[in-house]
Amino acid sequence: MKQPAYVFRRRAIAAVCACWPLYAAADTPDEAPRGPMSVVVVTGARADHLSFDLPAAIDVVDASQIRDTQPRVNASEALAAVPGLVARDRQNYAQDLQISSRGFGARSAFGVRGVRLVADGIPATMPDGQGQAATFNLDMAERIEVLRGPFSALYGNHSGGVVQLFTRNPKGPPAVESGFAAGSDGLRKLDVNAQGRSGAFGYLLDASRFETDGYRDHSAATRDQAYAKLTVDTSATSRLVITASGLRQDDTQDPLGVTWATYQRDPRAGEIDTTDTQSPPRTLAERYNTRKSIDHQQLGVSWEGRFGPDRLQLTAWGGNRRVIQYQAFSRAFQAPPTHSGGVVDFDRDFHGIDANWRMVRDLAGGSLRATVGFELARSVDARQGFENFVGNDFGLKGRLRRDEQDEVRSADPYAQLEWERGQWVLAGGLRRSRVSFDVTDHYLANGNDSGSVDYRHTTPLVGVLYKVSPSLNLYASAARGFETPTLNELFYSGTGAGFNFRLSPAIGTHLEAGVKAMLAPGVRMNAALFQVRTSDELVVDSSAGGRTSYRNASATLRQGGELSLDAEFGGGWNAKLALSVLRAIYDEGFGTVAEGSRLPGIPKTSLYGEFGWKETSGRYGAALETVANGRVYADDANTAIPAPGYAIVNARVQASQQLGGWRLKQFARLNNLFDRTYVGSVIVGDTNRRFYEAAPGRNWILGVSAQYQF
Repeated sequence: MKQPAYVFRRRAIAAVCACWPLYAAADTPDEAPRGPMSVVVVTGARADHLSFDLPAAIDVVDASQIRDTQPRVNASEALAAVPGLVARDRQNYAQDLQISSRGFGARSAFGVRGVRLVADGIPATMPDGQGQAATFNLDMAERIEVLRGPFSALYGNHSGGVVQLFTRNPKGPPAVESGFAAGSDGLRKLDVNAQGRSGAFGYLLDASRFETDGYRDHSAATRDQAYAKLTVDTSATSRLVITASGLRQDDTQDPLGVTWATYQRDPRAGEIDTTDTQSPPRTLAERYNTRKSIDHQQLGVSWEGRFGPDRLQLTAWGGNRRVIQYQAFSRAFQAPPTHSGGVVDFDRDFHGIDANWRMVRDLAGGSLRATVGFELARSVDARQGFENFVGNDFGLKGRLRRDEQDEVRSADPYAQLEWERGQWVLAGGLRRSRVSFDVTDHYLANGNDSGSVDYRHTTPLVGVLYKVSPSLNLYASAARGFETPTLNELFYSGTGAGFNFRLSPAIGTHLEAGVKAMLAPGVRMNAALFQVRTSDELVVDSSAGGRTSYRNASATLRQGGELSLDAEFGGGWNAKLALSVLRAIYDEGFGTVAEGSRLPGIPKTSLYGEFGWKETSGRYGAALETVANGRVYADDANTAIPAPGYAIVNARVQASQQLGGWRLKQFARLNNLFDRTYVGSVIVGDTNRRFYEAAPGRNWILGVSAQYQF
């Protein structure tokens, strides 16, 4: 079951070698660059910009990669091909994906922290830095932009990276479409959408249902999503966009993590509750019926007006998120008055605004592009906690043990400048962030935990790009970033009693140098070297039964490199390679953690390789994919058995037909072709050493869709 490190390295080298002949066989570089060089991005510059000319590491996942050969359930499906980014499907829809960028966000107990999520210009990350990738609507996605490195810091708190999704704009005559996908472990997804444009008005509507029995024991889930987008051209130079979305998951089962012994015995199995008096004893997940229900809705309004070369953009959003979660706490954790019970129940209202002005001016023989703006956000939780048993029955809402109001506010003015003259592009930026937490405790039986804490930080950025030739750019950039504790990270002190308002934000200094080149017509390479030094890194202090407390550790160091190659050449053949190497260590020891220990949750090496073919007309296509990751430590001291490195191969085929007004599409996927057994993700710092979450063996997915345009 365990794969030695040399096996991973051998497979990674083989994948690189398999892609190298594709570069060698490409056309000569004296022809004009084409294809990938002209990709336009918004992330990073906050305005339309060629990614090739931006002094930052940024990748774009286009609509075909997101929609054509995937069930569009998890963002990890599309993000696997992005260097520097690790997106793990935990096979646990109660806890969402794990997404980390250059190691930031890897220790998240649930959801996404350390990486900023944005959808159609509206934050999918809350003011405290916690986000949920499940709110992304992948069915209507046009592209996903992924920004890493110093430029991410300009997005404020918890911006070790930025993942921004853009849905497609409605266009053309009315059209309706329906798609269905089915696969292993009872996977089923039905999607229905409609779009059209008439005059100044455009609309996009989508609704879907996803169901799965789950790969792991006690991991079944049902997810309903809805999305609507209305565009209105309010004048010849201005446009209004209104978006509304909803996500609902009822009683999504949580399989929890397992120990190494349980994982080796049966990767699908749950951890046995040794205190259970039934014979045979049940698993912890079964006995406590661990589960989560989510109801999330939000509305966004954005107006953009052009005034010659200048633009004004006004954005406002608001919504509600309701969560009730049943965790696996035994009676041993329920002794009053110090603990709040095993049922989390909160009702959150959130809203925010962002206003920015972008202008273009001639300056000193060059062109100056400037953006100034201000962002405000606020969330208010009515939060309660209950015992997770009634009498001798577990998994039921029992006595009230927690009752409070949690408020988080953020206020961020920012400015960004870019000056271009000849072969030089100079960039700079500044953001002043203030994040405030206020807690009002209404449950006083265990003392008054009311309090507040205020974090402030200024984030500077500088960057430079030099155009050596039309097909070769060199760049360097530097910034200071920071991460406050999230609301959930403040909930418990190391002793388990009361809020931990003594936590400090982690402060990081980011450095990056890179090259962007068109090696040949249709062959693009991006490469970057980076370093991040962080002080007061936030680490897990204690984690048991779903309750995790945090502390500030010593300094950490992240050093690494990224390489991506995209090649398109004759006969419809194409290839892709994304390679990441990351050395992430504690630069100073603390407690029982020695200097030089690896940061948990972060693979040293990650690789994605793809070799494919598509018919010139696009009617047929096929590809092989390789996904590989190095071993991952699960605890700060590196004493637990690390999740071994692995390499898997996926295969896919696709087809499409046009029959009058009908457009039909089909795809088939066979994932983990050689049926490898491996750990897909780890739960960092679990006190009970239930670190491991298994990934599926060989599995299949079939999908069909039909669109009719009137």
